[in-house]
Amino acid sequence: MSVSFCGLELAHPILNGSGTFDAIAANKAFADDLRDAFPFAAYVSKTITLEPRAGNPPPRLWEAAAGLINSIGLPNKGLQGYLAEDLPQLAGLTTVREPGAEPQTVPLITNVMGSTAHEFSALVEACETREEIAALELNVSCPNVKTGLDIGADPLQLEQLVRAVRPLTRKPLIIKLTPNTADVAACAQGAQEGGADAVSLINTLRAMSLTPVDPSGPAGGRAWLGGRTGGLSGPAIRAVALAQVAAVAARVAVPVIGMGGVQSGAHARELLDVGATLVAVGTESFRDPAAGARIARELGDPARGEAAPSEESAR
Repeated sequence: MSVSFCGLELAHPILNGSGTFDAIAANKAFADDLRDAFPFAAYVSKTITLEPRAGNPPPRLWEAAAGLINSIGLPNKGLQGYLAEDLPQLAGLTTVREPGAEPQTVPLITNVMGSTAHEFSALVEACETREEIAALELNVSCPNVKTGLDIGADPLQLEQLVRAVRPLTRKPLIIKLTPNTADVAACAQGAQEGGADAVSLINTLRAMSLTPVDPSGPAGGRAWLGGRTGGLSGPAIRAVALAQVAAVAARVAVPVIGMGGVQSGAHARELLDVGATLVAVGTESFRDPAAGARIARELGDPARGEAAPSEESAR
């Protein structure tokens, strides 16, 4: 089950999707249980921006058929708040891989986002100096805010961005691609040619929800989410994820982190089968905080992960 990824030796191939598992809050809630059985082989932070962000106005979540639309809007403490307050706690994440063994540090991958190459450069330079950070993930794909999306959707602009920040760090550089583009494989190739060590996909699909129409009121609903549109995740996007991961893995030579609607070891195995090196779990962790560990176990014992998810788990 162990896997080598960009110089990191991981106990198994399951990570979290950025922003889908709050390790600091989970540590407060589950304490020793989390330390003894951390669900992921490496931890990806939520997205960090240069300046603090409050995020989008509420409401921020909508339960869709077989999925979830979120319009969180990347709330975070900003770079300095992350380095001073969150990083010391995230760098202390440990887990016990085998009964009776000594706790091992969980590698930390810091996810950063900017709207320009200058902002990305400042974020990467600051993270490069911190030994606690094992790798960096550049978020050029979030559909909830304007920053980064145009760069991530254009292969040439993405290549230029990666080429600009590549000399600023010796850490592995992962590019989180946007699915909301005409040719995601071309964008992956652009990231590779710019110097990326790996790519990750898919992020959420741009989506919208409307308030229920009141039969006695005026016709037509209004946008439910405070940010008007959001990103669709969960089982509803699994088939799209499989197709895009397969296309990207066939185009590039760098490792691929696949994600999108993973609920079981069987789903993770499908992404590995089409070329992913690692698999990230996102929405399923909201339903089951220990999903990452369960999925890793199912990968190690395929018979445990072959059963289709229940109707309840697909909601």
